[in-house]
Amino acid sequence: MLNRVVLIGRLTKDPELRYTPTGVAVANFTLAIDRNFKNAQGERDTDFINCVVYRQLAELCANYLAKGKLAAVDGRIQVRSYTGQDGQKRWVTEVIAEDVRFLSPKDGGSTESKSSGGNSSFGHEVNLDDDIPF
Repeated sequence: MLNRVVLIGRLTKDPELRYTPTGVAVANFTLAIDRNFKNAQGERDTDFINCVVYRQLAELCANYLAKGKLAAVDGRIQVRSYTGQDGQKRWVTEVIAEDVRFLSPKDGGSTESKSSGGNSSFGHEVNLDDDIPF
């Protein structure tokens, strides 16, 4: 069996960070992703995908992502149900993110990547006034 999803989109609002009763950090955010084709009116439809992130990655997302920022999410789809206050059963489909990459430049201008595996950079500024070692 395989349950894997990779998404790239922009956040519709700032991530919401909360903690479970046992102290586990949980962040929720929604990615807006344009479809690759145009509808009958010549416009691109947009999908809004709910994402959930846990633990340290949740705290990183809450600290570094914001509305409008571009992010890549690698995770799995989860479908769950609950009973609403009106007694009706409700279904929720969401992506449980295992890895999140921050694709928008930081305010300082460099592009950074944050993931559950640590802190790595796939782009950085080079000061041409410094000696280049090659």
